[in-house]
Amino acid sequence: MRKVAPSKAIVAVLLFVSFPALSQQTGRTVRHHQEAVADPLAVQLDEAERALEKNDFVGAEKLLQSAVSKDPKNYRAWYDLGYVYTATNRRLEAVEAYRKSIAANPQVFESNLNLGLLLEQMNDVEAARYLTAAIALKPASHPEQSLAQAYLSLGHVIQKDKPEEALKAYRLAAELQPQDPAPHLQAAILLQQQQNFSEAAAEFQRAMELDSGSDDAVAGFVSASSRSGQLPQAESLLRTLIAKQPTSGTLHVQLGRVLAAQNKNDEAISELSRGLELAPADAKANEELIQLLLAQKKYSEALPYLKVAVQTNDGDPNLHYLLGTTYIRNKNFPEAQDELIKAVKLKSDFGQAYNDLAFAASENKNFKLCVMALDARAKFLPETSFTYFLRATALDHLHDWPDAIINYEKFLAVDDGKLPDQEWQARHRLIAIDPKRRKK
Repeated sequence: MRKVAPSKAIVAVLLFVSFPALSQQTGRTVRHHQEAVADPLAVQLDEAERALEKNDFVGAEKLLQSAVSKDPKNYRAWYDLGYVYTATNRRLEAVEAYRKSIAANPQVFESNLNLGLLLEQMNDVEAARYLTAAIALKPASHPEQSLAQAYLSLGHVIQKDKPEEALKAYRLAAELQPQDPAPHLQAAILLQQQQNFSEAAAEFQRAMELDSGSDDAVAGFVSASSRSGQLPQAESLLRTLIAKQPTSGTLHVQLGRVLAAQNKNDEAISELSRGLELAPADAKANEELIQLLLAQKKYSEALPYLKVAVQTNDGDPNLHYLLGTTYIRNKNFPEAQDELIKAVKLKSDFGQAYNDLAFAASENKNFKLCVMALDARAKFLPETSFTYFLRATALDHLHDWPDAIINYEKFLAVDDGKLPDQEWQARHRLIAIDPKRRKK
């Protein structure tokens, strides 16, 4: 059988390769028309390839299986079978088909590339062997794009064990495809892992310039810039990008993070708020804005964002607690009580939540609940002068004067002047409710 070199590119099957730090389409299998030659199987293979062009994988597979049964070393038939198996999600069979194609003719770029990409998807270290072999060969078409793909995938495969070689591969891919952000993004991630934050920031910036919509590039740039002390530069670049894309929630959120890192808190709050208006599903940004608002004691402004967080994670006791205590700071004690009850229902040993629940219940004049919350708290946290006072006043309102007297006395014994107003109240209430003191 005469060997036939691939030519004339046709539609490719995309293989999606999942990278550790981002989701990126880095691999594609390719198939090419074969030139007609005086080969007994040529007509049959041509017919199979016409079926492939119509996505008739069933028909093509029958023809190709027949071809390899007649000529088990026909690399063209095995190559096309690899394409069929890939397109129909049979990776193991595709790998075997490409191996047989390469065994029959190891000098085909596309066979080596496709096998390398499949093995990369399967986290098989042997992928490097075939990607390296592909790089040494000549693609049938689109040489810059095809070689760039091989370098990019090779970099991903070897970056753990050979990071410097991987970085070189990414840079070669970038030279071959100067408008593709993927090599810059991968190089940036690798540089960041090596804690070379300055160079990582430059690569992330290049990726952003090529694809301003890449959330991974923007987030990586902000992170690397922060670690390399380039926050003012990051702020300037983000403001420039926002001027061009004012409705990008990602850009506003990232600018907010850069401003917060520079302690420009009011501006940071404004940018994070704007970002969440544009991209309300960003839970991390919502959390960051909450923390910033609470740190600035802007409790009323924090409430709507806390409500969103609780709605998103209704089973999180800490979020209910945070919302409850924020309601307390806004003097909305009924709502605070409801949220703190939810917190302790979700986490029965939540001592601090019982503490704040007792306070909210007291403010709501729900003195029975106040005492119950304090008693539950005492199982997990030591008593304080304030808990003694809070319990005493609740018992006092419930007319349980013997226990109220005990708790007023405990409060006075341990407070040591820290709560002078409460000490004055306790002494006067003891005179009012303790018969022994009235006689004196």
